[in-house]
Amino acid sequence: MITIRPATARGHADYGWLRTWHSFSFADYHDPAEMGWGALRVINEDIVAPGQGFPLHGHRDMEIVTVILSGALEHRDSLGNGAVIRPGEVQRMSAGSGVRHSEYNPSASEATHLLQIWIRPQDASTAPGYEQIAVASAPGAVLLASPDGRDGSVRIGQQATLQRVRLAAGERFDALLAPGRYGYAQLISGRMAVDGYSLAAGDGLKAAAEAGSTMTLAFAAHAGTAAGAVAAVTQQADASAAADFLWFDLPA
Repeated sequence: MITIRPATARGHADYGWLRTWHSFSFADYHDPAEMGWGALRVINEDIVAPGQGFPLHGHRDMEIVTVILSGALEHRDSLGNGAVIRPGEVQRMSAGSGVRHSEYNPSASEATHLLQIWIRPQDASTAPGYEQIAVASAPGAVLLASPDGRDGSVRIGQQATLQRVRLAAGERFDALLAPGRYGYAQLISGRMAVDGYSLAAGDGLKAAAEAGSTMTLAFAAHAGTAAGAVAAVTQQADASAAADFLWFDLPA
């Protein structure tokens, strides 16, 4: 089963200091049919104005992964962590039994463009934690998050993986879903085709493997200009790639 989630169907809000697009129900955007996909609860694409950000607020029982596409984001939390996240790095905050944090754009002149992802944890009320790592910007697939922290990825408390995939025009990435697993692709920039479906920047793709059978999805990059709600910004994400996207392999 494959379903396309068009970029234009996402929830959207413009607060002046923040422009945001919600792939799933979040804040004032609520759609009972879009409450997440498997263990994936949130994908927010945010553009934060210079010097602006999110004041101190709390979370619990969520694995929160942040990917910076351009600019920087300054993080401080109640665990005593303080850091600036930049492109080429991935941050993971395990909210667990409870954590409070703030996030601000430290630049006086440059907007911050990011993707923030929330994944439901396997276990509730675990000890909160924080991790920030540098990741390769190499072509092809790079593992960003996994349950065991393998291949230099951040460790999340769920049997899920997150990869960032960069493809040149004509290149292909094959994703295999085990029986009963869910997959989700979020296209950051470029264009690609997946088993007869066409995706442009900002589009998402839901996939679900039936019980008892595996599912293979073939992602092929297309040459062309990025399109979508934030095309002018997302094109900055990786100008060398014809398709730049996230791929999630998730439990139901």
